[in-house]
Amino acid sequence: MSDTDYLRWPFFEERHRELAAGLDAWAASHLGEHGSEDRASVDAHCRALVKALGAGAWLRHAVAGSAYGGAGEAIDTRAICLIRETLARHSGLADFAFAMQGLGSGAISLAGTPAQREAYLGRVARGEAIAAFALSEPDAGSDVAAMSCAARADGDHYVLDGEKTWISNGGIADFYVVFARTGEAPGARGISAFIVDAGTPGFEIAERIDVIAPHPLARLRFADCRVPATQRVGAAGEGFKVAMRTLDVFRTSVAAAALGFARRALDEGLARAVSRRMFERTLADFQLTQANLAQMATTIDSAALLTYRAAWQRDQGRPVTREAAMAKMSATEGAQRVIDMALQMWGGLGVVSGQPVEKLYREIRALRIYEGATEVQQLIIARELLKGAQA
Repeated sequence: MSDTDYLRWPFFEERHRELAAGLDAWAASHLGEHGSEDRASVDAHCRALVKALGAGAWLRHAVAGSAYGGAGEAIDTRAICLIRETLARHSGLADFAFAMQGLGSGAISLAGTPAQREAYLGRVARGEAIAAFALSEPDAGSDVAAMSCAARADGDHYVLDGEKTWISNGGIADFYVVFARTGEAPGARGISAFIVDAGTPGFEIAERIDVIAPHPLARLRFADCRVPATQRVGAAGEGFKVAMRTLDVFRTSVAAAALGFARRALDEGLARAVSRRMFERTLADFQLTQANLAQMATTIDSAALLTYRAAWQRDQGRPVTREAAMAKMSATEGAQRVIDMALQMWGGLGVVSGQPVEKLYREIRALRIYEGATEVQQLIIARELLKGAQA
């Protein structure tokens, strides 16, 4: 494990420290380097990672309710952040596999009926079913209220029509929590959430999407897709609230994943600095290198303080909208800078395909966009500040 002094911060309890140490040991022996990045290989590896994480009992932390396989009655935000940080340091795809199990089933944990929780959460926790969260659309990403995918009531069913895109786990998921406009009110107040099983007639994977850090991603299409009304998650018209509650839990964990990437980059940078000889000295002997290492370490600790403050605050039942936005913005933007400095220390080797810093460089970029781009986080922070000033 990298520097673990932060685990002694008062945000954590002994169980969190034990969790981090146990997962680090597990990851070191179970998460080897993944070779090929072609789509079929990545899909298969992702499925295998979900099964392994389930068998290791780590996915229990991604769902709520001990009766449904969860580690506790509520999701422990600090636990999922520590898990994501640790996994990201070892393997970006392992972090993705864990995170999507939590995000994809989060609405069911937070607002599902007992029957829905019984049907899905246990399988998610055991790694037997892969989950997906389907919110974004071609013309409705950050502006969720602009979504056009619609669901009309038809007897004891809803009929879904429209598209979703940028859906992680798209193409390999066993079920999708889909958000669609049901029209109870204009804008965000007229959206509902539904569980749609893979293979449901009228639902298809319209396109697989390839990105710079390969993971399963797709565009979904719904055409006269009939879903039982019992598959609606939460009340009609409450889908936006369900989505925001879900993101509220997992947005902070995106910051934690960025921390994991940044810590690995600092480790790689330090290793290179003390071993690379040039001009009869090591790279670490140069003040420019020392200055960069100091900046990297300070950036990481600053982001970690914001991240675990937000996680602790949510676990205390306090509002975290502003704090989660600060954490995500600081950690993802900071990790991009840290990884860039580490790559610079590696020089030409840093851009060789398959090298750790090259993989990190590709892995971090998407985190500055998904679950709310940095610009959206800035708007959220400013909005929360203005609320206080105007009050």
